[in-house]
Amino acid sequence: MFKVKATQHVLAVKDHERAESYFLDKLGFSVRFLVDDWSFLSLGDFHVMVGHCPDQLMARDTHEHSYFAYVNCEGIDELYRDYQERGVEIFQVISDKPWGLREFGVATPEGHRIMFGEEIDPSVNS
Repeated sequence: MFKVKATQHVLAVKDHERAESYFLDKLGFSVRFLVDDWSFLSLGDFHVMVGHCPDQLMARDTHEHSYFAYVNCEGIDELYRDYQERGVEIFQVISDKPWGLREFGVATPEGHRIMFGEEIDPSVNS
């Protein structure tokens, strides 16, 4: 039987040190391990592989294609406040969406975009 255990997103970055620092210091990730010009980072079960690729197009230059992950989580309001305090670039403020999710979006220095969402408890609006 097929089962997804976790996902791991691969990000090409021009400034590896700055990207790694942003994920660690601003977004609260931790280091799983480092190999050459690659950082394997995690925030719970959300994993990213940040690789130094100086000759590639920056994510922000791909406009709407710069989204790379939607993270379903719990405690979204706490995470949002924490990211505000840490000075994370929030490109979409937290709000309740008609599709049943409370969500917000953040961006890395090179423009990779991540959406965080939490299911809205239907009993709250009943």
